[in-house]
Amino acid sequence: MNYRKLKADYLFTGFELLSNNEVLITKPKGEIVSIVNSEDAGDDVEIFTGIITPGFVNTHCHLELSHLKGLITEKTGLVDFVYKVINERNFAEEEIFEAITKTENEMAQNGIVAVGDICNNTLTLPQKLQHNLSYYNFIEASGWAPSVSGLRWERSKTCLDEFTKENLTASVVPHAPYSVSDELWERITPFFENKTVTIHNQETIFENEFFLKGTGDLLRMYEKLNIDNSFFSPSRKTSLQTYFHKLSKAASVILVHNTFTSQADIDYVNKNKPGHQLVAFCVCPNANMYIEDTLPPVELLVKNDCFITIGTDSLASNHSLNILDEMKTIQHYFPILSLEKILQWATFNGAKALQMDEAIGSFEKGKKPGVILLENVDGLKLKKESTCKRLL
Repeated sequence: MNYRKLKADYLFTGFELLSNNEVLITKPKGEIVSIVNSEDAGDDVEIFTGIITPGFVNTHCHLELSHLKGLITEKTGLVDFVYKVINERNFAEEEIFEAITKTENEMAQNGIVAVGDICNNTLTLPQKLQHNLSYYNFIEASGWAPSVSGLRWERSKTCLDEFTKENLTASVVPHAPYSVSDELWERITPFFENKTVTIHNQETIFENEFFLKGTGDLLRMYEKLNIDNSFFSPSRKTSLQTYFHKLSKAASVILVHNTFTSQADIDYVNKNKPGHQLVAFCVCPNANMYIEDTLPPVELLVKNDCFITIGTDSLASNHSLNILDEMKTIQHYFPILSLEKILQWATFNGAKALQMDEAIGSFEKGKKPGVILLENVDGLKLKKESTCKRLL
């Protein structure tokens, strides 16, 4: 058997950066054999300039919205963004399929090997059946009016069945705390057990205001969408502290965006999460800038040793589905963070949150995590010109 022997300026294992004295050895199709010292690697070592890393994991994506690239105005705030997506997402299926295919190809070219993908329909299913990337399919349930909970649940369950009958990993998940009624929560929570469950969390400051006081810009959203909100009574707690207990059966929880998550919210999660449960805070900085012109509190999450992953959101809210672009933004605005730490968020942490860490996320024997080369890196700092390419 011919082995690949790969060496670069640095080798990131998924956990730590190693110097250029180490060589990654793989089987021809990318299965990891070992990491050895250069002196023990023998001949035929391929030498690269840059950083070799496992493939990236995008823990929050909406592939089905790829046809909306460039159509939604930036920095309008969440309410107007949601309204535009709902009213402008309907295109001819041929255009949607074409955009999905193109976008998946771009993700693969950009070093992404696995995706946590939000699904409101089955439009991405034909592409996913080609198994170019690994997916955890999050079948999104939403419906704020209690009267529609039965209908919305049936729609989500039908979509879930379509994915699972094709042996694709999937779970039903709530869209956001302000879009899932108590009645709909009751229908979906039994399906969380042992699954990864994700939710859009505290993406706008008005989300907390709504649950604390019953006021704020979300009321305008319900009005624009002709949704009766008269049944609602504020919990007098932040949104995260209002709903988090409903996720207790999940093996892994991915809280997405967290743009307005506070120290008190983090303390609440740490105190109340079940012992078996992994809680990941997924940051999507470029999407947050696109919609709200705000960054997530990355330093606060790091200070509290939170388990952090990285997502891209959709092409309705981002210029690319490229984890490297998100990493560049994080390092630009939070320069105190090491590239080693950010790379772990983009690789092993993402795999762990999606319950895929037995197969991807790190260079460990038997895994096939993909092998990516980061190029045009200034020492251990990403530059605007930094790029990546797939080696395996």
